[in-house]
Amino acid sequence: MDAAAPARRHLSAGDLSPSIFAVVMATGIVSLALDGAGHHTVGHVLFWLNVGLYAVLAVLFLVRVVRYRPRLIADLGSHTQAPGFFTLVAASCVLGSECVQHLDASRAGLALWIVGLLCWLALTYAMLPGLMHAEVKPKLTEGLNGAWLLVVVGTQALSVLASLLAPALAADARDGLLFVALVFWLVGSMLYIWLIALIFHRILFLPLRPGDLTPPYWINMGAMAISTLAGTCLVREAGRTHFLAELRPFLEGMTLLFWATATWWIPILLALGAWRHLLRRVSLTYEHGYWAVVFPLGMYAACTQHLIWVFRLDFLEPIAAVFAWIALAVWGLTFFGLARYLLTSEHVWPSRSRSAHEGARGRRRWPASSAKNR
Repeated sequence: MDAAAPARRHLSAGDLSPSIFAVVMATGIVSLALDGAGHHTVGHVLFWLNVGLYAVLAVLFLVRVVRYRPRLIADLGSHTQAPGFFTLVAASCVLGSECVQHLDASRAGLALWIVGLLCWLALTYAMLPGLMHAEVKPKLTEGLNGAWLLVVVGTQALSVLASLLAPALAADARDGLLFVALVFWLVGSMLYIWLIALIFHRILFLPLRPGDLTPPYWINMGAMAISTLAGTCLVREAGRTHFLAELRPFLEGMTLLFWATATWWIPILLALGAWRHLLRRVSLTYEHGYWAVVFPLGMYAACTQHLIWVFRLDFLEPIAAVFAWIALAVWGLTFFGLARYLLTSEHVWPSRSRSAHEGARGRRRWPASSAKNR
């Protein structure tokens, strides 16, 4: 009887996507964007939801580290999967930024910044060198996509939260933390230059199938948006320390460059999405990668808000307001898709009797990846 029964997909912590914390990133930045737009109640509701999401995913991640270490190590050594781990860095810092903005809880923000920093150090100086000296590497068309820009997003998220925490510290500690924020902003900016050159070459000069154009390519814009946010935070704090004051013209120019580049990406990405879904008819069924669309939209709204406040560009207010609501709408649709995916009858949790050593054959990551659309 068992042999004749239809196969059903089982969910386990071992099958978690490395980029699972993108859910926290997206929810957090939409919360901050709505709070910045004056919708404080909705922002606070999303904040407390995000606290719960982060706690649940952190537990599942720790279970994966303890019980499914071979799979974790395999993902860390994969050029296609490894960049997703930087969502843990970005998610910790986004949640820390929420703690500072919603609750003025600098200690909680600092604790989350330390978690993000430790993860960033491990991923940058252990995982990336491992990928660099790997003997077998994928072709550029197979191993490179927009998800690699999560390296930039995680780095800039550390810069943003450091700038937000600095005012609560004593003068000496504040100067040191602002210098750290500046260094992370500069490193993140350089990483974007290196990576986007390869990604742009991949999109423009190499064959591109509908299945290749996955939602994480929206991080092309999101990485520039968070770089804009980090830049505005540094400009805002320029009056607190001499080295930022001397660099202020440079900071302002680069920040405007980043915002303009993020804005330029939006019509391009919409056109590519129309080609993928309308012309080539790739379905819009739920996949985890769509959280990589929510985050850039929310980040663009948040960075535009900060640009308005710091640079006094009031004429940009309609753009920030519209994108805050767009981000909320896309978040709602994606969250509904996730809930439906998890609650549908064909997705069940494995029983306790299921062998922990069962082979990976027939397994799928959850939430679903974009593989089915390729």
